Amino acid sequence: MPRHSADTAASVLLTGARVHGHPQPVDVLLEGGQIAGIGAIDAEQAQPAEIIDIAGRWLIPGLWDHHVHFTQWSLGAQRLDISSAFSASETAQLVGAALLAMPQPLDPDLPLLGVGFRDGLWPDAPTVELLDAAADAHPVVLVSADLHAVWLNTAALNKYGHEGHPTGLLREDEAFEITRRIGTVPDEIVDGWVLDAAAQAAARGVVGIVDLEMSWNLDVWRRRIDAGFSDLRVEFGIYTEHLDRAIDQGLHTGQQFGELLSVAGYKVLTDGSLNTRTAYCFEEYPGLEGLESSRGMLTVSGDELHSLMAKAVAAGIMPIVHAIGDHANRLALDAFEELGCAGRIEHAQLLDAADVARFAALNVEASVQPDHAMDDRDVAEKHWHGRTDRAFALRSLVDAGATLRLGSDAPVSALDPWVTMAAAVFRARDGRDSWHPEQAISAEQALAASVRTSVSVGERADLVIVDIDPLQAGLDELTRMPVAGTLLGGRFTYREGV
Repeated sequence: MPRHSADTAASVLLTGARVHGHPQPVDVLLEGGQIAGIGAIDAEQAQPAEIIDIAGRWLIPGLWDHHVHFTQWSLGAQRLDISSAFSASETAQLVGAALLAMPQPLDPDLPLLGVGFRDGLWPDAPTVELLDAAADAHPVVLVSADLHAVWLNTAALNKYGHEGHPTGLLREDEAFEITRRIGTVPDEIVDGWVLDAAAQAAARGVVGIVDLEMSWNLDVWRRRIDAGFSDLRVEFGIYTEHLDRAIDQGLHTGQQFGELLSVAGYKVLTDGSLNTRTAYCFEEYPGLEGLESSRGMLTVSGDELHSLMAKAVAAGIMPIVHAIGDHANRLALDAFEELGCAGRIEHAQLLDAADVARFAALNVEASVQPDHAMDDRDVAEKHWHGRTDRAFALRSLVDAGATLRLGSDAPVSALDPWVTMAAAVFRARDGRDSWHPEQAISAEQALAASVRTSVSVGERADLVIVDIDPLQAGLDELTRMPVAGTLLGGRFTYREGV
């Protein structure tokens, strides 16, 4: 009988590894996809297939991004980047320039797609007239950085059934529907882009993602894995429109489909976002006083949320609740308390002080995206003025005993866990002072919130080899952390210089 089956990684002995908790470099033996030994290991006795001297580099657990939209992230790399624009008129100019720079005219049936606009601080408003002037009659669809809004010109409005819309700016469910429709790309093409994006993630030390793409993810990921996708572990989310289908198929949280694919939980959105001023808050947004939407948008009522969560819980599917505003978070926590179930709140960007301790008390994880604080610090100061001491309140959550899970929400932020951790630890970027540094967490806490395993005997051999101790790194060092290798179940998914 062969020592390793065909689907098991060959044994590897890593020598000269620096591991937290060990005062001196150690040897680490990987066998059968697990860590089989740590210490001074006799290579002649172990007989590994390969011995690799990592020369005093640090060996840490593999990194997870706990909130991504992986297809959107992969598609975004193929679209016009408009994130640098600071106004609606500047955005329109970028669109016009992109169309003029095309080597040949675009097919009139294919819209020009752009991503990354943030209109929360723009001095002018997005209008259909601006895009019409820039694009002539060619359809244009621009997706906001937070994915909660799309901006269309007349040709695109007509193409997607929104003729006569007064501004061309669609929000929330209408925006999500447009995003789904423009994401219709032949499977073989988008899957190739996904492979590229996964390789890039592995090069940053990522071994797993929680994919919350708005689609029936089970079939999508099975297709990709059957075709050879192998760089990441994937936990997929289930949305309301697919909940009955999931229940009928007997899906439940933690259910495995081979080595790489498993069920995460039931994702339900209760409010919008800060940049679109649709996050549901107790206080009104400045400039919107007296309007029906002055406090944001509750997309699912408290009663409906309770009912949907109860349905998922009864089937063994963990609720994953999107809540950004403080009122939305209160309602989500209320539902968890009434049902007596554990789960996860995504974002938790603005919290009432009275609700912080409820996360730990109710066994509700806070899945947070620290780099959003760096993107949104100015818009938060404007639209959540006087409340930013409890925005992106990571330290308050940790001190209250809550479990944090770090992620990017890619493509909203880059799928790079080092950028995510740096934002959590330093709360600074681009040479600016730290924003509410009292809400920063330690490097140890940030790393713990980014991993699923430890470097211990018997653990899965999902590992990262890095040149710098992440627990001692400065802001720039942590952000740009040099990764020398990434292993998934003991096999390299990325290897550079080791």
